[in-house]
Amino acid sequence: MNAVEIEEAISALSDQAFDPVEFPYAFLQAFGNKETTIKRLRTGASNKSDLGGVLQTNNIHLCVCPPNEVTKTLAALKASPATIRAKARFILATDGTNFEAEDLETGDTVACTYQDFPNHFGFFLPLAGITTVKQVRESSFDIRATSRLNRLYVELLQDNPEWGTTERRRDMNHFMARLIFCFFAEDTDIFNGSGLFTATIEQMSARDSSNTHVVIGELFRAMNTGIAERPAANLPRWANGFPYVNGGLFSGGVDVPRFSRIARSYLLHIGSLDWTKINPDIFGSMIQAVADDDERGALGMHYTSVPNILRVLNPLFLDDLRERLQEAGDNPRMLLNLRKRIAKIRVFDPACGSGNFLVIAYKEMREIEAEINRRRGEPDHRTEIPLTNFRGIELRDFPAEIARLALIIAEYQCDVLYRGQKEALAEFLPLDAMNWITCGNALRLDWLSICPPTGTGVKYHAEDLFHTPLDQAQIDFENEGGETYICGNPPYSGKGKLTSEQKSDMQFVFQGRTRHWGYIDLVGAWFLKASDYCLATDASAALVSTNSVVMGRQAPTLWPIVLANGVEICFAHSSFLWSNNAARKAAVFCVIVGIDRRRSQDRKIFDDGISRNVDHISHYLTAGRAPLVEAIGAPIAVHLPEMVLGNMPNDGGALSLSFSDRIDFVSESSESQEFIRRFYGSKEYNNDIPRYCLWISDNSLPRAQQIAKIHERLELSRRVRLGSPDVSNRKLADRPHQMREFNEALNHSFIVPRMTSERREYLPCGAVAKGAIISSQAFAIFDADFWSLSLLLSKLHFVWIATICGKFKEDYRYSSDLGWHTFPIPALTEKNKADLTRCAEDILLARDAHFPATIADLYDPENMPADLREAHERNDEVLERIYIGRRFRNDTERLEKLFELYTKMTAGAGATKKKKAEASA
Repeated sequence: MNAVEIEEAISALSDQAFDPVEFPYAFLQAFGNKETTIKRLRTGASNKSDLGGVLQTNNIHLCVCPPNEVTKTLAALKASPATIRAKARFILATDGTNFEAEDLETGDTVACTYQDFPNHFGFFLPLAGITTVKQVRESSFDIRATSRLNRLYVELLQDNPEWGTTERRRDMNHFMARLIFCFFAEDTDIFNGSGLFTATIEQMSARDSSNTHVVIGELFRAMNTGIAERPAANLPRWANGFPYVNGGLFSGGVDVPRFSRIARSYLLHIGSLDWTKINPDIFGSMIQAVADDDERGALGMHYTSVPNILRVLNPLFLDDLRERLQEAGDNPRMLLNLRKRIAKIRVFDPACGSGNFLVIAYKEMREIEAEINRRRGEPDHRTEIPLTNFRGIELRDFPAEIARLALIIAEYQCDVLYRGQKEALAEFLPLDAMNWITCGNALRLDWLSICPPTGTGVKYHAEDLFHTPLDQAQIDFENEGGETYICGNPPYSGKGKLTSEQKSDMQFVFQGRTRHWGYIDLVGAWFLKASDYCLATDASAALVSTNSVVMGRQAPTLWPIVLANGVEICFAHSSFLWSNNAARKAAVFCVIVGIDRRRSQDRKIFDDGISRNVDHISHYLTAGRAPLVEAIGAPIAVHLPEMVLGNMPNDGGALSLSFSDRIDFVSESSESQEFIRRFYGSKEYNNDIPRYCLWISDNSLPRAQQIAKIHERLELSRRVRLGSPDVSNRKLADRPHQMREFNEALNHSFIVPRMTSERREYLPCGAVAKGAIISSQAFAIFDADFWSLSLLLSKLHFVWIATICGKFKEDYRYSSDLGWHTFPIPALTEKNKADLTRCAEDILLARDAHFPATIADLYDPENMPADLREAHERNDEVLERIYIGRRFRNDTERLEKLFELYTKMTAGAGATKKKKAEASA
C-alpha cells in the first residue's frame, strides 16, 4: 500500500462507529497487514501482548482501554516487558474518544481526539514498511488532499469521458487548478470569510448534482469579472460576493464538467479540509500526479524532499546570502545593500515540474529578507522579491500551471507570516496576469530568451495563462542587473531508455559537439545547455543527476564538452540516495554538480553531509585535477595480463545445467561426465552455487551427440539461435554445441564479478581451478601469475574502479577495458612480484580456513573474519609501499597518485594518437 491508500483506509476507519474489539485489527489492516497475519493475531498464535491488547513483533503494541485511562494505558504499554521483548517500535492506546501513541525509536508522540487521528497517519507509515523523513510525517494534509482530489478527478473523468481525451485533458487540468486555488482561498480569508466557496456550492447546487457544474461555472465567471463590469455581467447575487481574481486563472471559458452525486460529495469533502495547512513545495509534485496517468498509481509514494532541494540551493547561493547577512550584523547600510541584491536575484529551473525548487528558493529568500527587515526596524516592509524573478520551463502543461499556482500560494503564505494577514490580503488580489513559467521543451528552447541576460524582453500578457504558445515572448524582470542561478532536477533517462523524441533532442543539443552522445544520460543535455548559458552570462548552475554522468564512459564523453565553455565545477555532492518515502520504489543514487565561470578557489565537495574546501574539483567529483580515463582494449601497463569477458552462452539456457540436471545426465549416461564442467558467474562464485555447463570441443562432438540428453540440448540450442533476431546469434546456430566464446585456462583462471556491492571494502575476486568455465556474468584472466590477483584484491584497485567504472544503483559495475586495462601500476621487480604473490596466496589461505563460508559471507563488511582482513591489510601495505614507499593516508591520496601515474603512462600514447589524427585529417 502507498501513503494515499493508507490514508484512505485510516479515514474510513475513523468514520465508522468505534468497535473496541475490532479496532486493533482494523488499524493494522489499514497499514497493509494481510488477512493471514490478522488471523494469527486474533487466535493468539503471534499475539504476545501481556496487557490484553494486540502486539505485533517489531511493529506495534496497541490497547483499547476503559474511558479516561488512555494516558495510564500508554504508560503501561511502554513499561511492558512484552513490548521490550518484541522490540515494538510503536505503542498506541485509545478509548474511542481520545487517542495517544509514541514512537519508541524517536520519542515522538501523538495525542489527539479519536476522530482526529487520521491527520497523524504519517506518524505510523513505518508500519507499512515506508521509510519516512520528517517532512513526510508533517505533510499528512497534502497526502489527504491529494487523495481526495484524485478520487474527484477519476470520478469526473468517468462521468465526462470527453474531458479525458487529448483535446480536452488540458481543460480538465485547468479546472483542477482553479479548484485548488478556490479551496485555498476560502480557508485563508481571500474569499471574504471561511468556507465560502464550498458552502455556496452546497447551498446553491441541487442534492442530485444536476446543476453543480452551472453553480461552479457562475462562481468562476464572477472571479473573472472586474468590479466595474459586474452590473452589466448579470451575475447571480450569491456569486457577486466573490472577489475579482483574474490573473489568467479564471479567464477564457468557464466550462465545467458535469458532476454526479458522488463527485459532488467528493467536492464538498475536499472543501471541508483545512487548506491553510497546504505546503506548496510538497503539494505541487503530489497534485501533479493526479493528472498524470502514469504517476497516479504512485500517489503519495515519492516526491522531492526539501532537504534534498536545499542540497542544491544552499551551496549554489543561499549559503552565501546567509554569510553576508551574518557579516552585516545590524549595519543598516550593509543590510540595505543585501536586500537590494536579493531583490535582483533570478532563479531559473529549466525542468521545473510543479515548481518545487522555485518555491523553496522563494521561501528561503523571503526568510532572509524578513530578517533583514527585522534588523533594520522595518518588519512591515513590503517584499521587494518579485515572483517573476523565479522562471521555469516545463514540458507538460499541468505541472507548469501548478508551478505558478504554488508560487502564488507561497507568496501569500510568506506575506501572512512576515507581514500579517491584513497586509497580505490587501495586496493579494487581483492576481497579476503575467506568465513567467514557460510550457515547452527546454532542450529545444533558447534559455536566454526565457531568462534574458539583461532582464529585458518583450512583454507578454496572456489573455489566458493556460493557453499560451510554446514560443511565447517573455515579460520584463522587475529589478535589473541581478545574478542568475540555474537549478533543478532534470529527467535522468539513460542509454536504452530514451524515447525517439528524446533521442532527437539529444542529437539537437549535442550536434557539432560529439557523435557519441548515445553514451550520455538525458540529464547531460541540461548540463551542456547550462554551460552554454553560463558562457553568455555571469550565471551559476547546479543540477541533480544520476551518478552515472561522473563515471564510466560518460565522464570522458560529457565533461570535456561542458567544461570547454570555460566553466569549472564549483561544488559537488558525491553519490547519495535521492530520498523518497516508498519502500518499494527503486532507489535513485544521485550526485549534485554545480558549475560557474568565476575561477574561485572556494570549491567544496560534500560527502555524507561533511564539506571540505578544495582548490579544484575533477569531473569524477574528486579533489584536484584528473585526466579523462577512456576505455582501452589492452592494459596500459605492458606487464599486466589481459582481462576478457567470460563465455557468453546465447543459447536460451540449453548449454547450462543445474545441480539436479547434472545428476540426471550422469545417471542416464556416465559418459556425460566428460562433457560437463563447473560453470561460474558472479553469483555462483560469490555464493558457491553449483552450476554446470556442457563443454564440447569440435573433435569430441560426434561422441557427445551419441548421448540422448546432450543431443536434445544441442538441438534446443540450435533452435533458440536460429530464432534470434540478432544476425550474429543466428550464425552461432552452426555450432550449437559451443558458446559464443570458447575460452578456458590451461592451469587456473582469475574470476572478477561484473557487479559488486559498494558496501564491500574489496573486490571479491578469486581463482578457480583448471577445468572450470567462467560465464559472461564475470570477467576472466587466464593462466596469469598470482601477483596480478594481488592487484585485483587491493584497496588501490577498488578505489580506482569505484571512481572510473560505472554503477548500477549503488553497486559497482566492473569493466575490463575501463577498470583493469587502465589501472596504472609502476614497474615491478621480481621481488615485488614474489611479495605480491605471497600476499595473494595468504588471502586465499585465509578464505579456505573459514570453509564452508562463501565469498559473500566472508566479504560482508560487518562480519569479515579478522585473519582475512589482516591478510588484505598486508597485501595493501606491500603494494602501496611499491607505489610511494609507505601506506597512503586516505583514498584521496590514492586517487591523486593513480591519476598522476596514469597521466605519465598514457602521455606517449596520447601524443601518438594526436599525430595519427592530424595525419588522417
